[in-house]
Amino acid sequence: MRTALTAALTAAALLVPVPTAGSAPPAVPAASAPTVSVPPASVPPDARAIPRLTDRQGRELTLRGWNVEDKTHRGEAALSAVTERHFRDLRAHGFGFARLLVFWDDLEPEPGRYSAGYLRKIDRVLDWAARYDVRVLIDAHQDVFGPAFGHRGVPAWATRTDGLPFTPHPDDWFAEYFEPAVQRAFTHLYEDADLRRAQAEVWRVLARHVAGHPAVFGYDLINEPMGEPHEGEDLPAAARRIEREQLTPMYNRLADAIRSADRDAWLFVEPTPVVGEGVPTGLGRVDDPKVVYAPHFYNTAMEAGADYDPGAGWIEAYERAVVEYPRRYGVPVVVGEWGPPDSSLPGMGRFYRDAMASLSRYTSGWAGYVWCYGGGYCAVDGSGAFRPHKELTAEPYAPSVAGTVRSASYDPEAGVYRLVYRAARNGPRVTELSLPPGRWRVTADAVVLRTAPGRAWIVAAPGRDVTVAVRRG
Repeated sequence: MRTALTAALTAAALLVPVPTAGSAPPAVPAASAPTVSVPPASVPPDARAIPRLTDRQGRELTLRGWNVEDKTHRGEAALSAVTERHFRDLRAHGFGFARLLVFWDDLEPEPGRYSAGYLRKIDRVLDWAARYDVRVLIDAHQDVFGPAFGHRGVPAWATRTDGLPFTPHPDDWFAEYFEPAVQRAFTHLYEDADLRRAQAEVWRVLARHVAGHPAVFGYDLINEPMGEPHEGEDLPAAARRIEREQLTPMYNRLADAIRSADRDAWLFVEPTPVVGEGVPTGLGRVDDPKVVYAPHFYNTAMEAGADYDPGAGWIEAYERAVVEYPRRYGVPVVVGEWGPPDSSLPGMGRFYRDAMASLSRYTSGWAGYVWCYGGGYCAVDGSGAFRPHKELTAEPYAPSVAGTVRSASYDPEAGVYRLVYRAARNGPRVTELSLPPGRWRVTADAVVLRTAPGRAWIVAAPGRDVTVAVRRG
């Protein structure tokens, strides 16, 4: 499930500085509660300094797809809501990427006991993905830390609260992240030596099991991590400190653990969800050659049920904040979750057009939230038809380019996708196109080979400048 900043400003108002372990939380007047300061909108950033995602052969990649999840079932029934249909339908709509949610509490229900049954269930899902040529990002998901607070993620046995209070918020579950007990649990996860070892070992076990599977593309080390503010910190300051002093060391620890089992997959690292308010991350360098910056893209007002307001400048502020980290550290960007809970509102057509244009400027791809068959956040209804406006996510694009992309853009009004690239002088020569359902005409100043519905392949001479056009109808 998406863990967006649901009513983030309301949550910030609930944020109470929690003292260090062993002391009681002080009372803080409501007037002193921190607020989030959103930077003013700016012109779209120049993304040329942000590297592209690549595969083993050096082709430039674009990932487009959706999250796939089963948060309802656990134990013997875990992942039973994820079926082969998910991957067949993803591919049929032109998507070749899935962010698969997995849960530590299912994988290690007791300390040191890893569930062989859960690993087999993950294998089954990965086999379906491979059958339909869908790349999978395995996401270590947590919501409000885990089962100790009525959600999923970190096992109850690894949850330490020092007796601090927790009050459920059934009408606004994201507000539970700001409960003292939940914040303290994050501090212990980051700081306690035995929990550090346990978290690293569960990743080592998982990576060792799935390494080399043809569907596995990468690992998302933890979903939307949160933490514990210090007294006097506002929300942005606390987020940047947590990212700098706790998340960065954690990501380096987990990277080392995974690399002992899998040398090839990409490692996806997330900031706190505060980035959604236009706050640049405080994350430092993760010392690995295959790191992806993986923020989420949610809007406070829209999460609370409001329609899209293009005049608010949220997309521009978010874009400006998000590009700082990948520019500084030279890593690609893939947005791991995005999409409003109610796509039927009048302004959502404009939102999806603006969002798709923004994401194409600086990312190497995205995973929408969520590929399921129903209402709310679901991409499609029970019949498999897109829910209102979500069909705008299905565009022609190039999943892999055998060369250097000069430009790539789609005009939804004209129904025209254009790709300009310089073909590589060495290595693979085949560039792949993905086409959503419908009639499309592909032209290129190179050899075009159609070999499957919804897909096309282009072969260019080494070093040649290539222009591709895909037209609807």
